[in-house]
Amino acid sequence: MESVAMNHDLDASTAVSELALFERRLPVLLSTVAGSVDVIGFLSFGLFTAHITGNLVVIAALLVQGGPINLAQVLAVPVFAAEVGTVWLIAKTWGRRGPALARPLLLIQFLTLVCVLTLSVIFNPAANRHGFVAVIVAMIAVAAMACQFALLRLAVPGAPSTAVMTGNLTNAVLSLLDTLSPSCPLEEGARARLNKTLKVVVGFLAGCIAGAAAVSILGAWAWSVPVALAGLAVIWR
Repeated sequence: MESVAMNHDLDASTAVSELALFERRLPVLLSTVAGSVDVIGFLSFGLFTAHITGNLVVIAALLVQGGPINLAQVLAVPVFAAEVGTVWLIAKTWGRRGPALARPLLLIQFLTLVCVLTLSVIFNPAANRHGFVAVIVAMIAVAAMACQFALLRLAVPGAPSTAVMTGNLTNAVLSLLDTLSPSCPLEEGARARLNKTLKVVVGFLAGCIAGAAAVSILGAWAWSVPVALAGLAVIWR
């Protein structure tokens, strides 16, 4: 019985250690994925695939002032919500937590982005960004980002957001000021919080730059950049 209890304690300690590694390293990589997907989606379809806030603003403006409808922007909100619900259902069915849940969800995100790349190369939807195929491909990209948001919230709850940079930049600036202040900081753990959020902001910016460069150089193959990064997240140890 003592041996079983000891093994259980070791397993629990290993799980906690692995989750801590995920919280430190995975968000940086996934923020780069989000940045590249967001900028490629914007340049290809005129849609922020990782920022539902902007799409809600567009919907509100259309409801009040009217104007031409970008179907992809309107559909992005319910599609995002539906994908988050799907990830929740998958997590509930599997009954997994932590890294054991994150790994299969990372694989789902990777396969979703592979689908975006494949359809983009075959049909070049960016050539007609308001066409039916463009809307479908854009919604698949939105689903990939929804999967990423949900997997971090469910599997790595201590991780910062990998796509909403407003909050991360706010935390980074406040943490930097607290770190540099000679007096008592306004918030505890400023240095650790600065390290965590600043890396994510830099990762997102790097992803945006890489995605924009990929669109200019690779065209429809630009989606290979987030696919490669998402694949790296799947095999990362």
